[in-house]
Amino acid sequence: MKDFPTDLHLLSAVQLVQHLERKTLTSVQITQYFLERIARYNPTLKAVLALVPDALEQAKRCDLERVAGQVRSALHGIPVLIKDNIDLLGMPTTAGSRVLEGNFPARDAFLIERLREAGLILLGKTNLTEFANFVTLEMPNGYSSQGGQVQNPHGKGLDVGGSSSGSAAAIAAGFAPLAVGTETSGSILHPANQNGIVGIKPTVGAVSRRGIVPISGSQDTAGPLASTVQDCALLLEVLSASDPEDASTSSLPPLFKPTPQTHTTLEGIRLGVPRAGFWDTFNPVQLEHFETQLENLKTLGATLQDPLDFPDAPALERLGFDVLIYEFKPALEQYLANSLPEIPKTLQAILERYQNDLELCYPYGTVLLQASQATKGDLSEKAYLHARSMDLKVAQGGLEGLLERCDALIFPSFLGYGVAAKAGFPSVTVPTGKLEGKMEGIMFTGLAFSEALLVGIAHAFEQKTQSLERPDLTI
Repeated sequence: MKDFPTDLHLLSAVQLVQHLERKTLTSVQITQYFLERIARYNPTLKAVLALVPDALEQAKRCDLERVAGQVRSALHGIPVLIKDNIDLLGMPTTAGSRVLEGNFPARDAFLIERLREAGLILLGKTNLTEFANFVTLEMPNGYSSQGGQVQNPHGKGLDVGGSSSGSAAAIAAGFAPLAVGTETSGSILHPANQNGIVGIKPTVGAVSRRGIVPISGSQDTAGPLASTVQDCALLLEVLSASDPEDASTSSLPPLFKPTPQTHTTLEGIRLGVPRAGFWDTFNPVQLEHFETQLENLKTLGATLQDPLDFPDAPALERLGFDVLIYEFKPALEQYLANSLPEIPKTLQAILERYQNDLELCYPYGTVLLQASQATKGDLSEKAYLHARSMDLKVAQGGLEGLLERCDALIFPSFLGYGVAAKAGFPSVTVPTGKLEGKMEGIMFTGLAFSEALLVGIAHAFEQKTQSLERPDLTI
């Protein structure tokens, strides 16, 4: 692009909006820039599965609307990438699997409708760990039979995290300023941590799941990934809304607004540090890195309750996959019921297709799919009811007990994501820089619908530490 800036990928969404407002850039120019960057680097990174054919047409409409004073939201005219387990009209939803090739949805997912209404530009679909990492226990993070192996932009061979691997890697690589991922247990927070970016796993019920290939009705959510806390919060504000077709969103507070606080102090904020089972799992070099982050929070004025341990920390380690195994089959078959005739409608039919394509679809086995197929599929089994009850007692009950004594909990790296996931509670992860050759972060967890508080804490921490590192893709 002659005479065109070559560093738009270093700008946040908010900074790009400022250029649009000053008329120093157009949405068409921004979109073209990211399309060319994807074309150049994605063949190696495999973060993006497919591009939306009319992305530039969307950008032209956004520019015309801006000229006419019809700005739809704070992110009007900004490109966003979408994880390929989310329905986007005109694009197949494969969940990364060759089994779902040609799965063209009849309508947009609810969150895609929200993005369109807010004037964002749907740029493409991102790769992911196949079926959001619910095929087997042996599949590498970021692998899918549809898109291949996602690579971490920070270094060859580094873990890319799962399952929103493509969304996180795409943000780190500068393929777009914003991306949407999904999480059942760690699938936003883990790849955000591994790729050195910001991720928000919202409260279950803050974002509609209608039109998303499911795993678990009790734990699934979608959420934002970006290079800054502010960008993530603004995108979450667009995604969050009550949806009559997803009962979980009926509990969404009417004034839910997760935008970041502008202050840079944490005076009066009480933060708990669960040492047992989390902070005590690191070697001395790692621990020193994370202890520095606690000192940064103290410098900002936060009061630390250290340690603030779960009453029964060993019980957390016993929380397993049981709930997901029981919930996956009925949720998936409900999603597939209205799909095109050539798309399999049952989990058994999906398993048969895997077994008929051993070379490409079956390299790591299907142990989780088989375990789910062995269930009744109606959530009536006593083992399921017991497992769900225990999850809530240990995870939600334990978190609520600790959060009665503080405002939020601090977890090092991505540890603790599983507890918050089972409780349905929100978490925000922020990068803390490179440690022993790989990216690291710190995670803040709070009560249901406490996103505004968590975002405020994360924003202040981010401004203090300035730990975002951009990979050099030219090497």
